[in-house]
Amino acid sequence: MHTQLADAVRTIPDFPEPGIQFKDITPILADARLLRAAVNGLAAEWQSEGITKVIGIESRGFILGAMLADELNAGFIPVRKQGKLPFTTVRESYELEYGTDTIEMHIDAVSESDRVLIHDDVIATGGTAAATHRLTEFAGASVVGFSFLIELAFLDGRSRLPEGSHVHSLLSY
Repeated sequence: MHTQLADAVRTIPDFPEPGIQFKDITPILADARLLRAAVNGLAAEWQSEGITKVIGIESRGFILGAMLADELNAGFIPVRKQGKLPFTTVRESYELEYGTDTIEMHIDAVSESDRVLIHDDVIATGGTAAATHRLTEFAGASVVGFSFLIELAFLDGRSRLPEGSHVHSLLSY
């Protein structure tokens, strides 16, 4: 099934800008069998970890993240770009190659008793995942690990995550 998942990912050249080779997961999402295989493959790594919340990073991290939370019998927490959440938030800014960005989470989304899994569809440079880790720890929860459908290993995003982090990716390019 791993090969079928990898074969379903489309590479879109020069999207969203020249030089980027975008990994499009929509063919996986459109195929019920592949979608279930992806969720099962992601969840298998974390079944025995006592995850209480899955944090999904905007926006594609919401799709598999919510399904992953359901599979792990955990709650789902969205982390969004600044100004998108309706309640009181905590925020974290981080550096991009071309500036800064800010993510937010509801102030009451996690507590000290939570064991959190951070999920996104792709880890590229790792900046957003690292910022989500800082935000989660600031809010008082423990981060158990990071889950990604795809890792762009040539960009070495893992190096931006805290040393010794448990990182699981189903596919790697």
